[in-house]
Amino acid sequence: MEWDLDKTAYDRESYDDYIVGSAEVVGLMCLHVFVFGDRATYERLLPNARSLGAAFQKVNFLRDLKDDFEDKGRIYFPGVDMSAFNAGAKTQIEAEIAADFRHAYQGIVKLPKESRLGVYVAYVYYQRLFQKIAALPSNRIMEERVRIPNRRKATLFVGSYLRHSFNLL
Repeated sequence: MEWDLDKTAYDRESYDDYIVGSAEVVGLMCLHVFVFGDRATYERLLPNARSLGAAFQKVNFLRDLKDDFEDKGRIYFPGVDMSAFNAGAKTQIEAEIAADFRHAYQGIVKLPKESRLGVYVAYVYYQRLFQKIAALPSNRIMEERVRIPNRRKATLFVGSYLRHSFNLL
């Protein structure tokens, strides 16, 4: 993002604007394709697509917290004192992300079946990454970058494919 060239800290408004410009718009462009241009379905699922993009971006911010703060001097989460990042701040961020994921899922299940699998796989992958981050104490995410091993990604895909194929979403 161009903002990353100059900006190092965000208030709530600029944080929300960043997420719209970096992630939500991508979700909206994809949604248009996924609903085959059906305007009514697009409008109905638009809030859910925005939530999915927001959840993905916020998980990326949380995953990259150490690198963004220590190496680049960036603080994306508004009102968070990174020099004293603690469980309370982490829990608050996680609650916002969890709400985005819940809202996003409600839209994923309403997508046309032909479009749903890819979106669902991405959702499952990011949801698992989020769960892995959430399970760690706040100091650990400031020490290491959490990731999903490739073998685990493959099992997530297979499980997602089977749930999708048997309409178990």
